[in-house]
Parts: sequence; C-alpha cells; structure tokens
Amino acid sequence: MTKATHDRDPRWKHILYQRRWLLGAIGVGLILAIGVIRIAQRRPNGELDELVTLTVAAEVADLTVQIEATGEVQPVERVNLSPKTQGRLEQIFVEQGDRVTQGQIIATMERRELEAQADQARARLDRARASLAELETGTRSEELAQARSRVEQARARRDRARASLAELRAGSRREDIDEADDAVRRAAATVTDAESRLTLAAIEADRNRQLEADGAVSRRALDASLDELRRAQANLDQAIAARGEAQQRRERLANGARSEEIDRAEADVNGAEAELNETDQRYAQLSNGARLEEIERAEADVLEAEAQLRFYDVQLNDTDIRAPFAGIIAQRYADPGAFVTPATSASTATSATSTSIVALARGLEVLAKVPEVDISRIYQGQTVEIVADAYPDDRFAARVKLIAPEAVREQNVTLFQVRLEIVDGLDKLQSGMNVDLTFQSDQLNDALVVPTVAIVTDRGKTGVLIPDTRGQATFQPVTIGPSVGSQVQVLEGLEPGDRVFIGLPEGQNLNDILGGFDED
Repeated sequence: MTKATHDRDPRWKHILYQRRWLLGAIGVGLILAIGVIRIAQRRPNGELDELVTLTVAAEVADLTVQIEATGEVQPVERVNLSPKTQGRLEQIFVEQGDRVTQGQIIATMERRELEAQADQARARLDRARASLAELETGTRSEELAQARSRVEQARARRDRARASLAELRAGSRREDIDEADDAVRRAAATVTDAESRLTLAAIEADRNRQLEADGAVSRRALDASLDELRRAQANLDQAIAARGEAQQRRERLANGARSEEIDRAEADVNGAEAELNETDQRYAQLSNGARLEEIERAEADVLEAEAQLRFYDVQLNDTDIRAPFAGIIAQRYADPGAFVTPATSASTATSATSTSIVALARGLEVLAKVPEVDISRIYQGQTVEIVADAYPDDRFAARVKLIAPEAVREQNVTLFQVRLEIVDGLDKLQSGMNVDLTFQSDQLNDALVVPTVAIVTDRGKTGVLIPDTRGQATFQPVTIGPSVGSQVQVLEGLEPGDRVFIGLPEGQNLNDILGGFDED
C-alpha cells in the first residue's frame, strides 16, 4: 500500500492517530518521571511520599455521562369522579383498592324527581303525537256526521224563528190557532217518543259498557252505543225545544202579538242565523281537513316534546356515575346520603375535596424534575435507573416518555418535568413514592478526567491545584465538562499524567493559594 493510499484510508488514519497519541503519552510520562526523579533527588523521601499521597494523576478513561434527578411515582392517569349536577349520593358500589372496567357504574345519585319530570315529558309527547296524527289523518266520519246534524238543527231553528216572527207580524187566525194546537200535540208526542228512545239508548250503552269491560263486545260496539245515546239526548233536547216553541206560538196566536214579543222574535231570528253561520263554517272546516300551518304547528309541538324528553333522559343517565377508563379506585371520599357537587379542582390526591365521590387511577409512571442545565442531555427513549426510598437496595429501569415543553420554577430553581415509563418494578413501586433517578446520557471515549474533589474556583475561574517545581500547590485554570460520579472531564488546561492536588501540603492554606494567584 502506498503512502497516498494510507492517507486516504480512514482506518489507517485512525491507527496513525492512536500511535501518535501513544508516543505523545509515553513522552509526557518520561518527562514527568524525569521531573519526579529530579524532585526526589532534591528533597527527602518523606516529602516525595507526601506529594504522591496528596496528588493524583489526570488520566484518560471512557465515561458514560449520568444525570442525577429526583422524582415521584404517580398514576399515568387520575381523575376525581363527581356528578355533572349537584345532588345527594344514593348508592356507591366500590371500595378503595377495587379494580373497575371502563363504563362500570361506580355510584348512583337520587333520581326520583327527575323520573317524575321525565314521565310528564313523555305524556306531553304522547299528546302532541296524537294531535299531529289526528290532523294528518283528517276528520272521522262520525265527527263529520255530527257537524252536519248540528247544521241542520241550526237551520231548522232559524226557519222556526223566521216563521214565528212572520206570524207575530201577520196576526192570528182561527185556522192558525187550530194548527198551533195540533203542532203542540205533535211536539208533545215527539218529546215522549224521544224520551223513550233516550231511555232505550241509555240501557243499551250501560249494557255495552259492562260487556266491553268483560271482553264480550268490542270497543267499536261500545262507541256506537255511546254515539246513539248522544244522538237520542240531542233529539230529546230538540223535541223539548220544539214543544216549547209550539206552545209559545199557540199562546201568541191566542193572545195576539205585542211589540216586545216581535222584538224578541227578531232577536231570536238573528241569533239563529248567527248559530247557523258558525255551525256551517265548522262543518266546512271539517270537510276540507286541517290547514298546512296547523299541521306544521303540531309537528313543532312534537319536536319540542321530544327534545324535552331527551333532556330528562340525559339527566337520568347522568345520575349513574361511570368509570371513564379501566383502573383502580385510589381514594373514596363520600358515602351514601352525602351531598356531592361537580368537582372543578385538578385531579390529584391533594386537591380532592369532599364534593367528589372517588378518585380513579390507571397505571404508574415517574414524574421527574430535571434542572435546566441538564435538560439538553435528556431525550425521548433514554434509559433511566430508579432507586426508591422504600427499596434503597433495588434498582428499577425506566425510559423517558415525554419532556415538558415549558419549565417550572420551584424555590427559585428552573426545572423541567420529564415523564418516565416504568419498565420494571411495577410490582413494588406505588403511587406517591419518592425516587432518585440516574439518566444514562452520552458516552465519552478517551476523556481526560480528574477527581471531582480536585476542582476549585478562584474569583469566578474554575481550576485545579498542581505542584510547582518546589512541590507547592499552585492554581491552574481548566475548562471542565460533565461530571460522572466522583470524576469530572477536563477539556482544557491539563495533559494526561499531570498531577493535581486532592489535599493540601502541610503549611499551605487554600485561601493563601487562591488569593496569591494572578489572573493575568
């Protein structure tokens, strides 16, 4: 392989880099060894042992960056169940710790008043539908026949009133008086006949009522007998009225007409004509059927009654408190007879009030609080180690499920909430437990590290204490990276093998060392 080929081959470049780095490390190690030998030659063995004891060498190592945080185990989903409208709790069917399925009835509210209102709404709907059906079907033949009969009766009364008025105005003749006597006799006979028919119709109607109650005749037969009874009563009333009019006419013919009698007869004519017009219009309306606007108004009444009934049905359905999802009853807040209202507070255990009925929870997760400086190293799917205060010797696994898009502040510290899916430990972890979390972050290869205790700060600058030629501690500025456990990465300011103090030589004070450092 030629040199040009070597330069283009990435693997060869990596091998060259490793060899150069190794040669450089060996050179630095020789230099440090020579320096230590020279120091050892100029100082007693006791001082050399002290320097080795108080310092450690910066070394190259592979690091897995870990981020520490705290959190709390909580349900994946939690809700306080309460009624949609306030009322008194009638029954509750669960206890704390019970598992329920989605849609299962948890409790019921008192509903007697709503049931009565729903029955009233249902009755109004039935009436509205019946009225609409009547208008859409049209007039029954019996109603039309009754209306026609009333028209004929009104016309007959009008004709009699006109005849009486004409007689009063014309005066009386002997023949007229005799004729009036015959009319009185005929009217009396008609009344007697009508009374007999009414008696027979009443007997028949009573008999059919009993037979219909016993199931011996149909309802249609009973309705027919009742119609006959009503017609017999109307005929009797008409016959009695005709007899009275015949008697009055006989008296007028015998006594002669007075002016007030003529005036009264004219009023009777006017009243009979008005009655005839009214009954005639009613008959015409029944013959022509219902108007379109009447049907539309009846349809609107039906829709309104249906909507009112649906409203009460919804309210009745809401008296059953159902589980919105499958889960476990975490808390029970009310007993039968308690007055409960719709809950408006957040669905947490601490926010629950006596107005709620139960708290329902599903699943477990961890809500972590990560400082702002570490949130950039947190990503979805990241592996997390859990240590619960209740199980300090156990390690549970989790993974990042969601990172909150907005920070929160607690005690002047900016934090981001991170939700973790628990991979194992669900058989031990319980809601409300406090946990310590370790996020496994980036892998740092060939990182230069020193102990975390070696890092000091001098007037805003970060650094370490290194030995000078006399073995005394002096401040060396460094740039550090992430810390992992008891080690911290050094990005600039040290080389592999450089020794740093983790303790001070006898006779040296940290304040004196840092105070004597010249920033320039």
